[in-house]
Amino acid sequence: MPDKRSSGVSDRLARTADDVFGWSALRPGQRTAMEAVMRGRDTLAVMPTGAGKSAVYQVPGLLLPGPTVVVSPLIALQRDQIAGLLRHDDAPDAVAVNSAQAAGEADAAWDAVRHGDAEFLFLSPEQLAKDEVVERLARAAPSLFVVDEAQCVAAWGHDFRPDYLRLAQAAQRVGRPTVLALTATAAPPVREEIVERLGMDDPALVVAGFDRPNIALEVRRFLDDADKRRGVVERAAAEPKPGIVYTATRRDAEAYADDLATLGLSAAAYHAGLAAGERSRVHDAFLAGETDVVVATSAFGMGIDKEDVRFVLHASVPGSLDAYYQEIGRAGRDGGPALAVLHYRPQDSGLQRLFATRAPDEETLGAVAERIHERDAPMEPDDIRKETDLSRRRVTAAVNLLEQAGAVHTEDDGRVRAVPGTTAQDAAARAAEVARSRTRLEQSRLAMMLGYAETTGCRRRFLLGYFGEPYDAPCGACDVCTSPSSGDTVVEGVGDTSDESDLQAPAVSYPTGMRVRHTEWGEGTVMSEEGDRITVLFESMGYRTLSLPAIAGTGLLTAAPLSAAPPPATS
Repeated sequence: MPDKRSSGVSDRLARTADDVFGWSALRPGQRTAMEAVMRGRDTLAVMPTGAGKSAVYQVPGLLLPGPTVVVSPLIALQRDQIAGLLRHDDAPDAVAVNSAQAAGEADAAWDAVRHGDAEFLFLSPEQLAKDEVVERLARAAPSLFVVDEAQCVAAWGHDFRPDYLRLAQAAQRVGRPTVLALTATAAPPVREEIVERLGMDDPALVVAGFDRPNIALEVRRFLDDADKRRGVVERAAAEPKPGIVYTATRRDAEAYADDLATLGLSAAAYHAGLAAGERSRVHDAFLAGETDVVVATSAFGMGIDKEDVRFVLHASVPGSLDAYYQEIGRAGRDGGPALAVLHYRPQDSGLQRLFATRAPDEETLGAVAERIHERDAPMEPDDIRKETDLSRRRVTAAVNLLEQAGAVHTEDDGRVRAVPGTTAQDAAARAAEVARSRTRLEQSRLAMMLGYAETTGCRRRFLLGYFGEPYDAPCGACDVCTSPSSGDTVVEGVGDTSDESDLQAPAVSYPTGMRVRHTEWGEGTVMSEEGDRITVLFESMGYRTLSLPAIAGTGLLTAAPLSAAPPPATS
């Protein structure tokens, strides 16, 4: 017999979605996540770009008492989300508080929240690091704490923002409302980290399918940098517009934009080094259809609400398939044909290898640990910064690592204290090992990105396998499947399974999702199986690709005990 209460909640959600936003039907993933939020259950929703993630908080937010706070990483993204809400005449008001505002504008936003005139309040994680912001928010008693672009919680590369790791404390300090985390891309280890870092309590995990069949996948390999640059410019000029070109550096963004403008295209660069006004101008012109191509670093496009992007080109290798999937997902949101091309030169991965190894050194960890351990009482982070003469960013990153190592604890009010029974020296050593483990994971994620570039198997199968989603090749919409003899797109390297007919079938099968134990690397989860190779995500070492003939009969890899299996990743 159906649950009448659940049916009632579902009906209210559907009615509100239709009456306020004009959505006559909710997608299954949206409905499942909304119902969990309405029951007061913490929820992690992983949905591809264009699947309507924002609706998951917008509709329940109208039905729950108290305001909804949305933690959103970019001011431009906050503007997009607010503009999207204001397009609906019956939707409640939405406001933001950010560093680009004058004091009077911020005060007006807080007044609107306090008087109940605004249902949605958008904040950056850096705003929630301020005591006065948290105190004001606590007085507003929010009913829902939303973390948009939640993959940032697990990002540790060059764009790492330590304040994301303090959001669990912020949620506690404002009364611990229901926590909803939203992301378009999260492989299993990222999902687990989001849940842990946000302090989510027995969350509902709603994971939609990752496949975007309308996006054709292609890799072009180059040996010479000048040839690669010419290839990127020519491809961007030739493809239907509008499109996005992603680069690794600000300098490249400027250079490619200049080259495209020389060809007569309306092209603009976008990166964090530009003035806020110029970034807003480029952003708005692209949304309005006035710009053919935006050439950008990863700072552009997060959550951008533009459905007709026809191509996403990468002029350099991203640091992970998580980042790559997120960025190419900005193409073809209207369901029409779109193209994602990675322009790949093996030498270009050096910059990403540098980013993957960045972490506070043991000296920094030791200095921070020593200050915390020499105090008998909890310590303010500002005092740690003053006494160590380190930047706020480095202190926050060090405290995060020390906390993950179990050596320090952050109180609900943000102060930090030493965990009894630990010494500063031991704390620094344990935190350094946590950092090394993180580095191994980041390096393995980069190796998987390079594996995608080098594979001669179906690229869609490789990409979806990384996220633990089985796929039967061929896809018919990647360069390998459509033209397997093309010298431009098929390269030899890791993951080469082009001649599987000559391989002996492995004696043991390791299906996707199976828990295994390696004699040296410990336990892991099989992410994908293709021919004579499997890819396993090991908890201690990150992603590793293993040859089945090489390990057959050695006892090197065995099934892990059933008790070690993690909870289901979908609901």
